[in-house]
Amino acid sequence: MKLHHWILIVTLLIGLPGHATAELEYIFGTVQDAQTGALLNGAELRTVDDYTFSTANGSFQLQSGDAEIVVRLPGYLPQKISVEFPLHLKMQPFTPKALYLSYWAADSKDRRNQLQQLINETGMNALVIDLKSSRGDIAFRSQSSLARSVGAQKVRTLKDLPELLSELKRQGIYTIGRIVVFKDATLSRHRRDLAVHTLDGYLWEDREKISWADPFNSEVWDYNISIAKEAAALGFDEIQFDYIRFPAKSDLIFSQENTGENRVTAINGFLRRAKQQLAAYPVMTSANIFGYICWKHKDQKIGQRLVDLAEHVDYLSPMLYPSGFPHGVPGYKNPLEHSYEVIAHSLEKAGELTGLPSIRFRPWLQAFRDYAFDRRSFTANEIHAQINASDASGSHGWMLWNAASRFSLAGLQQEIPLGELNLVDASPKAGDSTILTKSADRNHGYFPMM
Repeated sequence: MKLHHWILIVTLLIGLPGHATAELEYIFGTVQDAQTGALLNGAELRTVDDYTFSTANGSFQLQSGDAEIVVRLPGYLPQKISVEFPLHLKMQPFTPKALYLSYWAADSKDRRNQLQQLINETGMNALVIDLKSSRGDIAFRSQSSLARSVGAQKVRTLKDLPELLSELKRQGIYTIGRIVVFKDATLSRHRRDLAVHTLDGYLWEDREKISWADPFNSEVWDYNISIAKEAAALGFDEIQFDYIRFPAKSDLIFSQENTGENRVTAINGFLRRAKQQLAAYPVMTSANIFGYICWKHKDQKIGQRLVDLAEHVDYLSPMLYPSGFPHGVPGYKNPLEHSYEVIAHSLEKAGELTGLPSIRFRPWLQAFRDYAFDRRSFTANEIHAQINASDASGSHGWMLWNAASRFSLAGLQQEIPLGELNLVDASPKAGDSTILTKSADRNHGYFPMM
């Protein structure tokens, strides 16, 4: 029989001794955009025993004994499909535009219903849901024995998570599960051998009086990855890791020497292991990073080096809050007066540092009152200036951050006409002030001076 690139060759070994299921020898096929029909390059196709990437003409070949294939590609919805032939895979492009549901807001059905209504009324299509908080609480029923032993399940704000996910999927809402990783008061207080300590041996706490788990410790890695795998199995479209960094303080005790290379290796190692263990699920991965990392080559003492991070997640999510740049960025000393330019320049610099296409970035945008300049409220004008900049930059959508999950229709409904960028030379120059210095961990995205 003449083989074409889309033909699936199947050898059935049903009923033979030692073979309980059908065995697949070769899987051929193509991957294309479901809307345009364009053949897609670089799509990852994975079975339990093999993986590959589609080529420039959209074709692929696997040799596997599995009956299902997980397919993912940045910019598209992940999927798990049953093997059949001819195998023409069509991927649905999707650009998330998300609100944020905090750990405590999730306990209020009224707040949850309000966010769903806002999403439907404003044309948004995604929701970031807290699954593990910075205090180490896990919002849903976890099977982790470590979670139970340290008391991370005492307060569950998502008792009906499977039902909620089903409802969101019926509405076509993309679900992103946020997991705070190394900032974890519950784990570190109950397992001090896994915690960060002061030089005199005490449990270290940040300005919010929250202790941290040791980013070098592989048991801490596996604990958080186990939670991520549970969320993926429940059906989340994406797992988002937050606080995947070291405390920005030098005089602390970890299980390894606190050097720049060691920090970078630890953060990259965690994300690499997480992506490997989540590979069997139709789920994307992302990492929240400080906004100023988009402008820096070094890890800034927290282990986040942009060019390395990009290798281990599908999306990078810089927290580009104008209030998070209290000393400005090159060319713009008052970010509040230039929200559009700050977002656009930061995404531009991130692309330059990594060489990645803009679709690999999805920023967090500010939807809360300024704390660094004039205390202004961020309403439609400020919010849409940021959205317009993100859209014009070609990013993979955006997410709006408000720590209390308080959003209003008035702040989201208005559309601001997209103006032309008046870009200045954004290269740092001698005499430029540093980009970030202020602490505001309560909003998860600003450089903490501990």
